[in-house]
Amino acid sequence: MSTPWISSATRLHRDQRGVISILSVFAVLMLTAVLGMVMNVGRQIDGKIRLQNAADAAAYSGGVMVARALNVLAFSNHLLSEVMALTALMREGRDQQSDKYVPQILSAWETAGRIFQKSPFPKFQRLGRAILQQAPLEQELADAFSAWAKATSELILPTLELILEQEMIPEFERAVVRAYPDMAQQAALEAALANGRPDHGRGDLCGVVWRTGGNVTPVGGAGEAFRGTIPAIDPSDPSHADRQSEARNQRDRLASQYVARWNNEVLQFFDRRARMCQYAVLWRNFVDGQRFPPCGQLKQVLADYDHNLPHLIRTPRRDIPDGAINQHLDDEFTWVGVAYWNKLPDFAPRIFFNPMPASSVAFAQVRVFVPHRRLVWRHYVPGSEEFGGMPGHFPPLPPPGSGDTPPPPSTASESWDVGRQPGVSERWDLLNQHWVAQLVPATNAWIPLILQQPPQVPGVNAQQYQLPQVALPMDQILRINTH
Repeated sequence: MSTPWISSATRLHRDQRGVISILSVFAVLMLTAVLGMVMNVGRQIDGKIRLQNAADAAAYSGGVMVARALNVLAFSNHLLSEVMALTALMREGRDQQSDKYVPQILSAWETAGRIFQKSPFPKFQRLGRAILQQAPLEQELADAFSAWAKATSELILPTLELILEQEMIPEFERAVVRAYPDMAQQAALEAALANGRPDHGRGDLCGVVWRTGGNVTPVGGAGEAFRGTIPAIDPSDPSHADRQSEARNQRDRLASQYVARWNNEVLQFFDRRARMCQYAVLWRNFVDGQRFPPCGQLKQVLADYDHNLPHLIRTPRRDIPDGAINQHLDDEFTWVGVAYWNKLPDFAPRIFFNPMPASSVAFAQVRVFVPHRRLVWRHYVPGSEEFGGMPGHFPPLPPPGSGDTPPPPSTASESWDVGRQPGVSERWDLLNQHWVAQLVPATNAWIPLILQQPPQVPGVNAQQYQLPQVALPMDQILRINTH
């Protein structure tokens, strides 16, 4: 006969009610742990991706602002030369030195026309009548052009001379060099901040653009006094007096080119239909002074406003040894963007604990440069010295997989050729308006030192970030982060 407790144990052993509940409790606990681990790892990965995106965005935004500053300086240099060219044209419109010679020239033509009319040859008689008909028309055209030039000069010349007298364009260029580094830093901050939303309790994501080349300080701020971010110099500064001659030659050469263009534009009717009066020749001589230097309006303008000098690239190519070009690019045209973000709070600190106390840091590198000309199809027509086609239009390269064959020529004598895009400069100077920025592999030798510096920029509390101790050379950093 069994005892009561044995009977109870036997019934409990045979009773299967509630077994699923116990298993469910353990399964839920295990799934909860797995879910917590997945969420924690996902948050860490998401934070890492967003942090690197912020570093890329900060570096690229800062680089774009630097490239834009160089393009603005190049545009301003062109503008300075063109204002001087227009001032020379407007001064000639005011002085009208060409007008007093036109009646004498046309009078001589009329005398010749009357002589031709008396010729016994019919051909010369017709020529004489044509000359006598053309002379008053050209005088009327010259008078109308002079009236237009004088009226235009009265409106425009005071403004042009005021711009040159007060050195507005060089002063604008100085303001660009001062302002754009701070604008680049602000653009980097805004770009990084946009990648830090939502912050998941980490605070604001901070992005900073750093200089390289021995001046390891954030772009903008007090560091500009040591070596400016924008690789340009003001030749009117006494410290760069040795570059003034170069600046003058560049300005004068470009102003002469603009004078020639404006002359060709405003005198095209004289060049084509009114050559007897020689008005176009006289005007050009008095404006640019190529044949009469003492009378050249452009030469006088350049002398009157000689202190208007264009900015120049900081280090010309002739001063860079062939073996130091890469180092020069790293020092002058390369910047490093760094993103800082506080440590991500642990999802379940008692279960998933992050032992790293430091803030998260990511970096990227940007370079500003003048790109090579693109490859384009060029249409060649026999008898032409240049490859051409439609003005301003360059046929695109065929898409991949299409055989990479050029379009068929329209005639047997025509052909297509692949070459560099014409009319685009590749010179690294401040006359080129094609500066661009591009992210490049982060290999700059100053990155280890940059990563140890707190982000000392306006509007950022550098004390909130606990920087990691990265006492590693660059080659070992690249083994950890190959960005």
